[in-house]
Amino acid sequence: MADVLILIPARMASTRLPGKPLADIAGEPMIVRVMRRAQGAQIGPVVVATDSEAIAACVEKSGGRAVMTRADHVSGSDRVFEALSMIDPEGKAKIVVNLQGDVPTLPPGDLAQAIEPLRDAAVHIGTLAAEIRRSQERADPNVVKVVGTPVAPNRLRALYFTRAVAPWGTGPLLHHIGVYAYRREALTRFVELPPSSLEQREKLEQLRALEAGMRIDVAVVDSAPLGVDTPDDLERARTILTASPS
Repeated sequence: MADVLILIPARMASTRLPGKPLADIAGEPMIVRVMRRAQGAQIGPVVVATDSEAIAACVEKSGGRAVMTRADHVSGSDRVFEALSMIDPEGKAKIVVNLQGDVPTLPPGDLAQAIEPLRDAAVHIGTLAAEIRRSQERADPNVVKVVGTPVAPNRLRALYFTRAVAPWGTGPLLHHIGVYAYRREALTRFVELPPSSLEQREKLEQLRALEAGMRIDVAVVDSAPLGVDTPDDLERARTILTASPS
């Protein structure tokens, strides 16, 4: 696989849980736990991209690398692109992984799976999903579903992402996991595109890529990690990682 760079966008101004990157989870700040998980995947260097000096200092104190980006980015992808331009202006990294900074329970092996779809030269972006097993998540708009067509065992070509219950009928639903492995040129193209109509309606930026004709393939893994968006999520993460720190 080509040279891979993992970038973790992080900011303090979360609407529902301000300051969450520095929230303590069983003795470590959340951003450090996510960084350690990314390092454990052993697919490439890991850098945190942030507009917060406090986050940068925390990461560096823990032995990681951080870069300071502008504070006015609309999305994590924009922050990742700026960081990429700063870190690797020569273009050595051919695959760029955008890993959200609020998934402290993501297994490192699952992160490594996100780049596997890019072995197919026709794929622009790789991502992850897992079968929804909790009935209350099926209709939860905060649990994004991916609809796709199988192209290989445990792999789909994404046709749509939605907050609605989809597809209709009997059968499993897939919970999209917000990890994106971009070919470098695909990331460049993506951030240059204007927001699309479906992206704005669903509030899902990956729809911009689909509407522009870019191919997103999905590796299906065993379970979705806990995304920390609320105080209740934070308490769940603390419980999980206190019981099983690694």
